[in-house]
Amino acid sequence: MKQETTKITIRLPRQDVEFAKAYARAHGLSMTEVIDRYLRRLRALERHQPSPELDAITGLLPADLDAEQAYRDHLVEKHRP
Repeated sequence: MKQETTKITIRLPRQDVEFAKAYARAHGLSMTEVIDRYLRRLRALERHQPSPELDAITGLLPADLDAEQAYRDHLVEKHRP
């Protein structure tokens, strides 16, 4: 069954339009397909909210933390004689 469609006009910065056209060309898609896929992804993300546990710990670590370095420092400290 084919869905009803509606034509729209949108205004975007030229660089965004050029990027979207290049992306569509590179992936063998039309601009409509690119936008449709993006909107479907947004809808899916809204249906799948993070768990309360994940939500509770989000943002606890500083954004500028180098996690790999912090872990290396932890290991050095842990195994120090």
